[in-house]
Amino acid sequence: MVTVPARQGLEAVDILRRGAGEEAVGPVLHDGGCDTLGFLVPPGTAAAWDLPGSACTQTFGGSGTDVQDPTPPPPVAGTGWLVPPGATDPVTDPAALRAALGEAQRMIEAADNCR
Repeated sequence: MVTVPARQGLEAVDILRRGAGEEAVGPVLHDGGCDTLGFLVPPGTAAAWDLPGSACTQTFGGSGTDVQDPTPPPPVAGTGWLVPPGATDPVTDPAALRAALGEAQRMIEAADNCR
């Protein structure tokens, strides 16, 4: 799972959806305080993830994280679904996510510098 600040993550979700539609975004979690978002990515992504400002960690889903279940409970305690599994791809493509997070960060910096 790739974890990012909520503001950057929300922008990235919008960027991914604009670029390729709803199906471009796999399941996305939010933490209880809505400070961070977590994008589910393919297994093995953590080994090569190096995008500053984000973290990629391996999560271990239990029986409740089967993406075939229309509304499974989140795989991480204290989180909820922003984009639930089911109607989306089972994971977000790491290359597309990296590009969207980079674009989101540039947009945030530009907006913050306009103040």
